[in-house]
Amino acid sequence: MVYTLAASTLTVAAPLGCDTSPEGAEPTAPGVRTPSGVLVTGADEEMLVLEVTEANKVVVRLPRAEVGQGVTTAVAMMIAEELDARLADIRIPLAEARTKGNQVTGGSNSVRSLYGPARELAATARARLVTAASRRWHIPARRLRTRDTMVVAPDGRTATFGSLTESAARIRRPAVPAGPKPASEHRVIGKPATRIDARDIVTGKAEYAGDVAVAGAKPAVVARPPTLGGKAVSVDDRAARAMPGVLAVVRTDGGVAVVAESFHHAFKARDALRITWAPGPLAALSDAAIRSRLRAAVPRLGTPPRGSTQVEGEFEFAFVSHAPMEVLTAVADVRDHGAEMWFSSQTPMNARDTIASAVGLPASKVRVHVTRGGGSFGRRLTFDAAVEAALISKAAHRPVKLMWSRADDLRHGRMRPASHHRIRASHADGRVVAFTHQMASVNESHEQDGPAAQGGMTSVVPLGGRSAAAGPLPSDSGLYNFGPVFGDSAGVDLPLPLGAWRSVNSGTMRTAEEIVVDEVARSLGEDPVAFRRTTLRSEAAKAVLDKAASAGNWGRTLPDGHGQGVAVHEEYDSCVACLVEIDATDPENPRVTKVVMAADVGTAVNPSGLEAQLMGTAIDGISTVLLAGLHIDRGAVREGSFDDFRYARQRHAPLHFEAHIMPSRQDPGGAGELGVPAAAGAVANAYARATGTRPRRFPLTF
Repeated sequence: MVYTLAASTLTVAAPLGCDTSPEGAEPTAPGVRTPSGVLVTGADEEMLVLEVTEANKVVVRLPRAEVGQGVTTAVAMMIAEELDARLADIRIPLAEARTKGNQVTGGSNSVRSLYGPARELAATARARLVTAASRRWHIPARRLRTRDTMVVAPDGRTATFGSLTESAARIRRPAVPAGPKPASEHRVIGKPATRIDARDIVTGKAEYAGDVAVAGAKPAVVARPPTLGGKAVSVDDRAARAMPGVLAVVRTDGGVAVVAESFHHAFKARDALRITWAPGPLAALSDAAIRSRLRAAVPRLGTPPRGSTQVEGEFEFAFVSHAPMEVLTAVADVRDHGAEMWFSSQTPMNARDTIASAVGLPASKVRVHVTRGGGSFGRRLTFDAAVEAALISKAAHRPVKLMWSRADDLRHGRMRPASHHRIRASHADGRVVAFTHQMASVNESHEQDGPAAQGGMTSVVPLGGRSAAAGPLPSDSGLYNFGPVFGDSAGVDLPLPLGAWRSVNSGTMRTAEEIVVDEVARSLGEDPVAFRRTTLRSEAAKAVLDKAASAGNWGRTLPDGHGQGVAVHEEYDSCVACLVEIDATDPENPRVTKVVMAADVGTAVNPSGLEAQLMGTAIDGISTVLLAGLHIDRGAVREGSFDDFRYARQRHAPLHFEAHIMPSRQDPGGAGELGVPAAAGAVANAYARATGTRPRRFPLTF
């Protein structure tokens, strides 16, 4: 249902995931529960709320995080489309943590979940605005038109939405239909658009957590142990406390915090602390031992079909940091009676509840303001810095602005778990007759001692909820027509801070599988693209593969040491193919020279935004396959900056990039994470073809 709320200006609300009503739905009085169970009382429990202000601005408080992916622009385009408003008149502030509903930004789900409700919301508002103009001018509503954030009469008279908002707020039954436009009438959705926040970002006007000015909030930094999970045994803070600008030194679970007048003073005092550290629970463990445990934990492949030929491979993937460009920052003001927080969060409701528990307050007394984030890739699903900031504020008895350094986040922050994969494809009579993918991944253990802390294994759990012992998966599942598909997974528990990393499991699983697909094609004497064409199940997947292959000139003659690679991925009701060309004349320093991607994501609300997403996933694929990983040395993360955590820089970026968006009138699918597995697989396959090798350990230069 879409409702008009009691307000002096037009304010309508729509809960996500709820079907909209026919035109003219009656609102319910404040405080009365509707049949759908939605309280129509204002901004908190409705997940989307649209307001037209007297200044002729359209404001939609967004229950999602903007972390650079462009969701605010996509939603603004949906609203502008249905309202016939100028994009410049749309404002999309981020909603605070709410008490009910879904406020999670993740799973490439934002545009998919918002597409229907946002358009229905705007269409309802437009119908009421037109009806208000009709009553003012005494002209039948069906004769009025809307454009440029105003209603236009047949005789040329105009009225801005802002001038109609007060009267539109009293409309109960619109005189015109209140449903969204058909796709054939779209003039904004599907057309490339510049980000609505682009100018603010490049001029420094955009506000991140570090820009938030809270009265009395002082900079804070934390001295952290040299090993993961280490604890301070003794602290001599006399020299630090005596330094200029130092306001407080407090112990935290993660180390020792310094609060000072400036970050310069805080960092200087942090370095003056004399701390004796107890080693963390992994102090005796390094990469080689972790890899060995993962390899031993992988379930066995079982017996292949009789009479078949086997193509097998084992693959290792290192830990990888999210390393967003904006380091973790949170502003906290914790008092005896309540707390107020400012930080970028993809899970603000969970964050609020966790912070409340940590500082001993009821959740109703904790207010979380969601700021924009300078990158995330899954890092801001967790809120380590915010909880820490709240505890420091409480202990220091003052507001603080906590900033983690780059080294803090790399050495003590979340990371994609390391994993080991064992894959076997069995083929007979020119086709794959069985496919098995077994894997083991590091799982996060919160125990500080005992078997789990020392790397004990968990019981085997199935991939996708089904074990190999239970028999093959249905033959109509999977990206390829590979007959019975089996898969199990196991875990090695370690007290490491893990987190969902862009594309989560698919970034490693599909990468390994696409390498094996290439090797099966080679074993059968077939071209990798031709082989995929004959085995892909989905027509949409075949179409993106054909587009990438043709646009990228697949099969063209290349110099020695150069190679092409291709990979396909399907997820989030979307699919993508990637073609890569690589210069590996120096196998130790390969350079991706060309990337061509083709994607079918249903309706691409903003093709420019989608192209940017695909470009980002190409860089992720280049980075995680060729360059970037984290080493564990005796319980410590070795990398501490972008100097040694070797994420792709400009000199590693492809000289040529192009993205092809397949036309569609289907509802949007997911796109933010979609391209990572295809890009990574294509880079690995290009390297294999250029060098005549079979890459097995990633990143290759690890």
